[in-house]
Amino acid sequence: MPRILLIDDDEQLGAPLAAYFQRFELALTQALRPSAGLALLQGGGFDAAILDVMLPEMDGFELCRTIRKTSDLPILMLTARGEVMDRVVGLELGADDYLPKPFEPRELVARVQTVLRRRRAAAPAGEGATSLVFEGLRIDPSRRAVAREGQAVELTGTEFDLLHLLAREPGRVFSRDDILNQLRGHEAELYTRAVDIVVSRLRKKLEPLDAIKTVRNAGYTLALPRLP
Repeated sequence: MPRILLIDDDEQLGAPLAAYFQRFELALTQALRPSAGLALLQGGGFDAAILDVMLPEMDGFELCRTIRKTSDLPILMLTARGEVMDRVVGLELGADDYLPKPFEPRELVARVQTVLRRRRAAAPAGEGATSLVFEGLRIDPSRRAVAREGQAVELTGTEFDLLHLLAREPGRVFSRDDILNQLRGHEAELYTRAVDIVVSRLRKKLEPLDAIKTVRNAGYTLALPRLP
């Protein structure tokens, strides 16, 4: 059963949400403080984390940044009142998704299921798969590993999935809607600016390679020459 860590200081939220998640075969554990949540994550065994933005000790953005230093664990952020800037900052820091508060538990479950399904689907599909090799770039689907000019590149789950999507069909232009639908698995209220943010993060990590090209009014494409 997938294990989900909720880091939220609302003591009344964890128990009923855990009971609801159980109906979908998801085990939810709550930590009330970031320090407690980080300690649990260090122990391993979690498949995704849900972070509230408003937290004691450090806010959810700083917590997301801290987790991203050592882990590509899928992260969903609960943003206050659906503020656009909360969404932008969270995505820029490496969050995979967000959900405005107040939220419906079923919607939160759906978002969690989406990131878990995407992660599970990528691993079996990659087993035994040939690495995708481009000029200066190697993508190993089986290990979800990327090397830029021989050096390992640490990517979040969403960044890897985006790169893998583009690399499977180099030269094809993917629109923002194409990317949202294929990575999230359903029509999302996530505005298209989110795709631009993830692409920007990915580009920085792939520098000095000029790997991802923007096609005006069309979308994005992987522009590196593929090697045999």
